[in-house]
Amino acid sequence: MLFVLKAALSGILIALVAGVSRRYPAAGALIASLPLISVLGMVWLWLEKPDRQLMETHVGATFWYILPSLPMFLLIPLCLRHGMNFWLALACGCLLTVVLYVLLATLGARWGLKL
Repeated sequence: MLFVLKAALSGILIALVAGVSRRYPAAGALIASLPLISVLGMVWLWLEKPDRQLMETHVGATFWYILPSLPMFLLIPLCLRHGMNFWLALACGCLLTVVLYVLLATLGARWGLKL
């Protein structure tokens, strides 16, 4: 039952962002930029297993994984502005993010960052 509730609430948030964005792109972007999924993930994790150490590790890793995803939000509009097809621009943004994730994991391990 909890899984169904989590899935429904998460789906509603995604639908809300899409619906608002159709009419008000900036407002939709604002809602999408809020860490709603991260906060929900923390709430679900805490309700299922209230462990401070687990939460500390989860939230810390979330911070580090957000950073390599940010350039995607610059690359996609740049590609679109230069006439690239949406699906190709999205693929380029996702590929950049994967490359930056791998780079973060590699360099992070060398710097003692535990992800």
